[in-house]
Amino acid sequence: MNRVEIHIPDDVSATVDHLELTVEGPEGAVTRRLWYPDVAVSVETVETDEDSVDAVVIETEADDAETNATVGTFESHVRNMVHGVTEGWEYRMEVFYAHFPMQVSVEDDEVVIQNFLGETAPRRTPVRGDTEVQVDGEELTLRGPDKEAVGQTAASIEQLTRVTDKDTRVFQDGVYITEKPGKATAGGA
Repeated sequence: MNRVEIHIPDDVSATVDHLELTVEGPEGAVTRRLWYPDVAVSVETVETDEDSVDAVVIETEADDAETNATVGTFESHVRNMVHGVTEGWEYRMEVFYAHFPMQVSVEDDEVVIQNFLGETAPRRTPVRGDTEVQVDGEELTLRGPDKEAVGQTAASIEQLTRVTDKDTRVFQDGVYITEKPGKATAGGA
């Protein structure tokens, strides 16, 4: 039997409705479907040395490697959810251009890039989930409680300005991720 307990901070609440775990905190709420055969996810009050605390409990009766790996994956997902609703996730991006000055803006729930390599039609990509995108000159900051939504929004913006039919040593224009959560720099030490 494999059992993992993830303690929930005081300012965070968690609920399980059917197969969906919802974690709510000061930075927002994240809902995720956690399902795998023979793996149970629940919210319980567990006893510690000092007192009792609420915890998300992931347990299974199975003892095969694949099920145990899934329990570890679920544990990581829950820890990321708790971190997201307490501290949030943040990506930083920079706009680089050498040929045509491009403008980056946020309109409704879309990031719009205009004048990329002199193109007349603007390029657009949706902002995923509860992600907030702030544009400050040549820098973009993406914040939100859901790690996957913030990361996918950053990746979509980066892919929006990908140059495929030109020499990338010359045409380095684009919007690039410069800082990811948990890393000092995206391409650095």
